[in-house]
Amino acid sequence: MHSRVSAPEVPAGLSWWKFLMLLQGGKARRKLPSWALPLLGCLVSAGALYWTFHNVELSAVARDLAATSWGWVPLAALADLFVYVWQSWRWNLLLAPVARIPLWRSIRAIYVGLFVNEVLPMRPGELLRAYLQARWSRLPLSVSLSSVVIERFFDGVWLFVVTFAATFYVRLPGHIVGLARLLLIALLAGATLLVVINLRRNSGQPPRGWLGVLLADLRLMAKSSSFYWSFLASLPYLLLQAAPIYLLLKAYGLELSLGASLIVVLMQRLGTALPQAPGNVGVLQLMTKQALGLFGVNETTAAGFSMLAWIVITAPLLLAGSVAVIVTGMRISELKRQVASLSPSPAVTDSR
Repeated sequence: MHSRVSAPEVPAGLSWWKFLMLLQGGKARRKLPSWALPLLGCLVSAGALYWTFHNVELSAVARDLAATSWGWVPLAALADLFVYVWQSWRWNLLLAPVARIPLWRSIRAIYVGLFVNEVLPMRPGELLRAYLQARWSRLPLSVSLSSVVIERFFDGVWLFVVTFAATFYVRLPGHIVGLARLLLIALLAGATLLVVINLRRNSGQPPRGWLGVLLADLRLMAKSSSFYWSFLASLPYLLLQAAPIYLLLKAYGLELSLGASLIVVLMQRLGTALPQAPGNVGVLQLMTKQALGLFGVNETTAAGFSMLAWIVITAPLLLAGSVAVIVTGMRISELKRQVASLSPSPAVTDSR
């Protein structure tokens, strides 16, 4: 067991990206206004929402929603909440070489992060949960943040593998195949970068900056078998996300298979991979509608289901996240301050 170190604090008023630049001795300069990328994400989401319900008979959507078998909906909500309990357990596996963390503590951090993602654009909750885990578990902030990066790399690997396997059973839309190819390029680029940095380290040139810190933390975690169990646990984490979709399909009267539900999840995950409007509103609905269209569901029915799915996915996370915030003893104003200091500001880039 490694000795625990208190998490470093990000200086007040300093964005997380600027903080990283200072850690690696670099400089930062302002190029874009801070609202530019969040506004772009919101515009994309608004356009996707419009396209989802374009030429859709809203009265028919209302009738379909009214005819929903609501007994399935609580089961779907519970299944969705369980997905993040599994994610918390996987996170603990990844951090096991550093510290033994109670499962409830990781659940709290993840649900606080999910709550922030549902109410703020650009998905800053990922950084916030890493910060909270570091503070509560007395971990180095670099270790906690590196574990989140590694988690997302694992997720990306399995997302590509399962999407590739799905192409043998269903013809995915061209833009989804394109997103999967971009994901593969990003994964290969990340893996190549880590290999190059590792070779530099072995040649006597220790890497500096946050990439060097990430590599050091990766090597630390990879020494334990729990690292590889965490990688394997990432596949069920993806597959479990099909369960709430399957239950909602039954509630909506759509007799589609569990495999079809998984296709919906794959398209949702690929379509919402980049940070955008709070709760992935718009893009999630559009991806859901397009996925159901692959199985012959008409546009009106698919659009109505997409709204039901978004509500059932979002509302429990808001509720559970609110409970986690209350249990944590944090105020919403405090969360906003932490996000302001931690979020990677799109207005700041490093000078080359």
